[in-house]
Amino acid sequence: MKALILAGGFNTRLRPLSCTRPKILFPVLNKPLLQWTYERLAKNHVNDIVLAVFHQTEVYIKQHRVPRQNLHVSYSHDPLRKPLGTGGSIKKAEKTLGNDSPFLVLNGDVFADVNYAQVLRQHEENHFTATIARHKVQDPSRYGVAELAKNKRIAKFIEKPLPGTAPSNLINAGVYVLSPTIFKYIPEGRAVSIERDVFPKLAEEKELCVYVHDRLWIDIGKPEDYLQLNKIMLDNDGTQLRHKNPPNVQIKNPVAFAHGVLIGKQSTIGPYAVLGRKVTIGENTDIENSIIFAGTRIADGAEVHGAIIGEGVFVGANAHIRRGCIIGDHARIRDNVCLPTETSICPANEVTGDTCPEGCE
Repeated sequence: MKALILAGGFNTRLRPLSCTRPKILFPVLNKPLLQWTYERLAKNHVNDIVLAVFHQTEVYIKQHRVPRQNLHVSYSHDPLRKPLGTGGSIKKAEKTLGNDSPFLVLNGDVFADVNYAQVLRQHEENHFTATIARHKVQDPSRYGVAELAKNKRIAKFIEKPLPGTAPSNLINAGVYVLSPTIFKYIPEGRAVSIERDVFPKLAEEKELCVYVHDRLWIDIGKPEDYLQLNKIMLDNDGTQLRHKNPPNVQIKNPVAFAHGVLIGKQSTIGPYAVLGRKVTIGENTDIENSIIFAGTRIADGAEVHGAIIGEGVFVGANAHIRRGCIIGDHARIRDNVCLPTETSICPANEVTGDTCPEGCE
């Protein structure tokens, strides 16, 4: 079975971190999201993978050397200046995917614990053109929403309905099985949204089926969702990720440390702290509910609460990084600087200041 991973988006909501990496390379418990996807595909005996990407995304992926789990991986390139959309990317990969059997399509920025083999089995049993994995959420207005008919058929498909107008709370989970007849519905050489342009038509023709997915599913498109995914994974794997306290350091589990993490004395780490490879933490620091990417240095007396800090960042002594802050790769936060809540710092920028204002939140 073949799978197409859609990884050509611009990732605007995760800037500035997505300025220097695509979302599929964001670490989840210090392992790239793409690696989690590869592992799940291999476990479900899917061994032929096509990545729909921009050329620069391919460069990033190859630089990161994501373990392929013995999968055969090839690339289908979208033009950067004329993005093709989800449907256009599927159409462009038609020759690689072939016309002999159904294939998987996955949104690359979704973490979904889906049994792909089971979705394929249901698709083949029902003989529809498309089967969409659906997941229940409280607020469906951010997603595509399905109205169900009998026999698991989707009667109506609405992409991102206005709040309060959705016919159900079953949303598009970004996992599809498509029969090769899907290519007849997608015009060639132009931008096409499979969610807006193709799925509603398939629903009208009674060719759209639903697979209800009730296990873990998170779209990491927003910083708070990305933090939440890591928190859930820490809770799920807590027994394996518990760390003993180094001398004179307080560890509040669950936390996750990659190789080469160094922590100074009298520091408090956790709960829900993820520290990447070769992160260095000074003395008397306090880090909780935060993700620190590889190679970052945090100096003595700093506090990091509810933030995401990119690769190779320097955070100075007694700096305070507050909830919702996002710091791009290789930025420098000088001593005594306080970043108020939800502050974003672009890659390689330097932030200077004297002291943290009293009551800075």
